[in-house]
Amino acid sequence: MNRAASVARQVANERRPEPALPGAAGRPVNHWSEPEALDGARVRAFVVILRTRGCYWADVKGCSMCGYARDTLGRSATPEELSRQLEAALSAYDGEPYVKVYTSGSFLDDREVDPASRRRFVDAFSGKARRLLFETLPEFAHEGTLAPLREAFAGRLEVALGLESTQPEVLQRFVNKGSTPAEYLEAAGRVRASGLLAKGYLLLKPPYLTERESIEDVVRSIEVAAPHFDALSVNPVHIQGGTVVEWLYQRRRYRPPWLWSLVEAMQRGADLRGRSRLVTFPTAGGMARGPHNCGRCDRSVLDALETASLDQAFGGLAAPDCGCRADWARAAGWEALGVEA
Repeated sequence: MNRAASVARQVANERRPEPALPGAAGRPVNHWSEPEALDGARVRAFVVILRTRGCYWADVKGCSMCGYARDTLGRSATPEELSRQLEAALSAYDGEPYVKVYTSGSFLDDREVDPASRRRFVDAFSGKARRLLFETLPEFAHEGTLAPLREAFAGRLEVALGLESTQPEVLQRFVNKGSTPAEYLEAAGRVRASGLLAKGYLLLKPPYLTERESIEDVVRSIEVAAPHFDALSVNPVHIQGGTVVEWLYQRRRYRPPWLWSLVEAMQRGADLRGRSRLVTFPTAGGMARGPHNCGRCDRSVLDALETASLDQAFGGLAAPDCGCRADWARAAGWEALGVEA
């Protein structure tokens, strides 16, 4: 076993919590409201993270940047526990037209959310929200899991898939995914064939890629993935606890991506997205463990990225400027190519 594989196995073994006591999952991990866009208008979205057993892949190997296993039960949630979480979510819900339901894994995996509970969740927001999003691994997205939810929801369902990259080597060697890019694209096709919307997540700067390589990977992935998805979200890596990325970060072998890299990827990707929406809402933006620049310009760059994502107008990304662009250009290797900072 090589060093990278050994570290991945060690991290996977350490991040899974011990099984929780019965009845411990009476409330979701968290919930909040955030800005979004729906049918061309700015809206608020209600986000809820359910406490379940989490992603099975985290037990097998786990993705190099994902630490969400720490928020899980360490066992499957019972239907009664999920029912109480639904009640808590509904009590916090304020009529937002867009609802996002996450499980730190796959909403369509029966080990995380049983089929009857899935349908209850979707049905509970039917007639209230106009769109409901959930995330899953590709192997669980098929007509048998999607049809009951489609029938239970009066609006549009959106299925998010963590594609991360369309390059097999990046996906399997650096991100440690268990599925190939082709399997993600095929799953997106099944989702759309079932009458649902497909959203793909792309990762900016997985470990072992340079700043410039990560930009090129995202731009290439946007071009390849856009015909298969209704929306693409570019997610720059942030340092989560109990991950390979954190292991590297603590040893000064990894820096979260520059916000300028995200700007570059979004500007170039906007010309390749076709009819797909292209968005980015960076987690931990401007923080040391999240995507950041020098600190002076971070807020203005993040605001420009949010505006571009909500309005689908990317011209404003050229407006924020700062002297640290020259430092970024050197870090990304653009200067050697004669690219202007």
